[in-house]
Amino acid sequence: MSDQISSLWVKKSDLPRAEWHETPTPELADGQILLEIEKYALTANNITYAAVGDGFGYWNFFPTGDADWGIVPVWGFAKVVASKQDGIAVGERVYGYLPMASLLVVAPGNVTDAGFVDQSEHRQGLAIIYNQYHRLGMDAGQMEDERALYQPLFTTSFLIEDMMRKAEWFGAEAVLLTSASSKTALGLALVAKNLSPDIKRIGLTSAGNKAFVEETGLYDEVRTYDDLSNADASQAIVSVDFAGNSALLSAIHSHWDTNLKFSSMVGATHFEARTGRGELKGPEPIMFFAPTVAESLMKEVGPATFRAMVDEQFAAFVADVAGHLAVEHLSGQDALQSAYLEMLANKVAPNRGLICAPG
Repeated sequence: MSDQISSLWVKKSDLPRAEWHETPTPELADGQILLEIEKYALTANNITYAAVGDGFGYWNFFPTGDADWGIVPVWGFAKVVASKQDGIAVGERVYGYLPMASLLVVAPGNVTDAGFVDQSEHRQGLAIIYNQYHRLGMDAGQMEDERALYQPLFTTSFLIEDMMRKAEWFGAEAVLLTSASSKTALGLALVAKNLSPDIKRIGLTSAGNKAFVEETGLYDEVRTYDDLSNADASQAIVSVDFAGNSALLSAIHSHWDTNLKFSSMVGATHFEARTGRGELKGPEPIMFFAPTVAESLMKEVGPATFRAMVDEQFAAFVADVAGHLAVEHLSGQDALQSAYLEMLANKVAPNRGLICAPG
């Protein structure tokens, strides 16, 4: 166990500026455990956390102590390497929300055989879906890489479809998904295909990713961004924007106008294009915040049923994309920093799934 924690700090006002920092590993207080981070997934979802970090509190989970710098949250697996918490043993593994770092101190509360909630003081009041950790026993499980890569994104996909279906898709005939090659968009396309088969699925992507998106078979229609003006504007649609590109969002609103029945903003895969969008035709875009929707659905059906509902669709998604997405393993500080910068610049091909190991 190292006496130093290595963390990748990011300048909040200048996201491409990233530096590794070493800080002393603190002495554990009673009730705390020390997690050694084994591996985490790096996806466009993590870039969204950074791009909207101030507005949605994502920087608050793993504070650096310097208000200008933050640590980007990720999803992955960690091992208990020291414990002052009764019932949680050294060697146990967990899955949950982690920093881009080598170690993390948490204070487990509400401990059950299935998991616990980090009750560290600085995480009080933050969305509970990010503070929950699943206990995995001592051994590696099935599909861990896929779980880290897709499940947090897929849960968002599932929740968007559930919200839209309950609203009867706002009277629309089709759903338009930007960044159609992104894992969250692919997940939404699959859930809509399974649970709302009457809704047409239109994917919007770059020319370079068009063939990949078509090969997945998850969309009824695939268009490139520069071909948007040729889309059928007479059909009623809902838009789910994963790109965060203001010019694109404006073009979508202008093209469909009153036939755009609902406009949902979810992610920011094109973070560099997040600028003021000015006046938009049609409905005001609504930001989709998955934790709030998840908590509402969990209260409605119960946590166990919620998990089972998501897991059923998740298993179908993993099976569906198995031939289209390849897992890549990266390790070491240089490789992890380069991967972050590549993801930030939107230069990671959609068929690559990055699993990062700090050690």
